[in-house]
Amino acid sequence: QVQLVESGGGLVQAGDSLRLSCAASKGTISFSNYFVGWSRQAPGKERDFVAVVSPTGEWTYYPESVNGRFTISRDNAKNTAYLQMNSLKPEDTAVYSCATSPRATLSLDGFGSWGQGTQVTVSS
Repeated sequence: QVQLVESGGGLVQAGDSLRLSCAASKGTISFSNYFVGWSRQAPGKERDFVAVVSPTGEWTYYPESVNGRFTISRDNAKNTAYLQMNSLKPEDTAVYSCATSPRATLSLDGFGSWGQGTQVTVSS
């Protein structure tokens, strides 16, 4: 299992951009073998996928709600994945978390434990 730490959240206005980071702990030698997913959870709501990237970064997935606004990427040399979020909307407000999976999956349960996450708040 890969230990991950999210960062980069904050308070922004609608239309602004943010870039989140998901860093694997030092000494993690297998990060490049895993799919990385980002999800979000707003208060009182279920957790939703926002992006998935393959181990090489060649394949990505986005749900309709963020497609065209969010971009997931990774730098395996730095053991870090990123989520670039543009044209943010108030409904994007949530805690954003990342996790890894050894195989391609669009099931939240198919990923390891979702971390504490980083808060993103978008004001109107």
